[in-house]
Amino acid sequence: MLPYLQPDRVASLVKAASERILLIDGAYGSMLQSYQLDEAGYRGERFKDFKHEVKGNNDLLVLSQPKILQAVHQAYLDAGADFLETNSFNATSISQADYAMEHLVYELNFESARIARELCDQKTHETPDKPRFVLGILGPTNRTASISPDVNNPGFRAITFDQLASSYTEAATGLIEGGADIIMIETVFDTLNAKAALFALDQLFAKRGHRVPIMVSGTITDKSGRTLSGQTAEAFAYSLLHARPMSLGLNCALGAEDLRPYIEEIALAAPDVLVSAHPNAGLPNAFGGYDETPEQMAKVLGEFADSGLVNLVGGCCGTTPRHIEAIAHAMRDKAPRALR
Repeated sequence: MLPYLQPDRVASLVKAASERILLIDGAYGSMLQSYQLDEAGYRGERFKDFKHEVKGNNDLLVLSQPKILQAVHQAYLDAGADFLETNSFNATSISQADYAMEHLVYELNFESARIARELCDQKTHETPDKPRFVLGILGPTNRTASISPDVNNPGFRAITFDQLASSYTEAATGLIEGGADIIMIETVFDTLNAKAALFALDQLFAKRGHRVPIMVSGTITDKSGRTLSGQTAEAFAYSLLHARPMSLGLNCALGAEDLRPYIEEIALAAPDVLVSAHPNAGLPNAFGGYDETPEQMAKVLGEFADSGLVNLVGGCCGTTPRHIEAIAHAMRDKAPRALR
């Protein structure tokens, strides 16, 4: 195996994961939307004359409104997060094509990682006994490699494996060069998309002569217990263990209570891999919001820990620093899931 890029950080991560349950931060979309930015707010000064509308492009805020992103990061660190996710969920050329901003992909990822790196290093300096880590996020894109978007043409695909791999390579390069400790392929609804990301990372590591740890987190799309491409949680785990991820887990779509049986499937299928869970704050309500309180979510995730299911926990859609603070408190005396 190729050597790790930052062996000291990897050793610190392994040590921390053996001692306690680690905290992933919470939602970024929910927090950024709370600023209620209009079109001009998303553009900032740099993009004030850009020819396309950019409102809703949360990834762009690392360039147009970096102070807002820094404030959100800092709030999660102060709440107790061990991991800061980069604000790069849609920072691929495939997803940025919606805003005609494909040319910014490397910069979006680099700056997302650089900002998170700077804040993590500051926090680690304050509390050297509790190092903080940067999770470089590769989102699923807005295309699926396994399913046709045309019901009248089931053989049609809107994206190819090679196109996905190329897009992921560009994004991952920016994340690594910006200072990400780990690459997390998250919210995986189509395992073939995830495999394209893993292939891209494998090729990128070989080219660079070193690797960084990889984490993978899928999403169960509804109470059927399957991903959008049809896999059970157990099948999802078995189809990705070949990549030797540092962790496997699930996020998004469901609240913690509904996610529990599927996290258990992952834990049973991957006895020698860390297991992560960062669910939504419940299911969305009639207005598209999330109603699960920090206390409710922390109580359920505390039961995950008591049952020996998890090594990493956090929040996805609808969660805030208050949720992460409550979860951190609930995990304070809990032992991490033991690896085989």
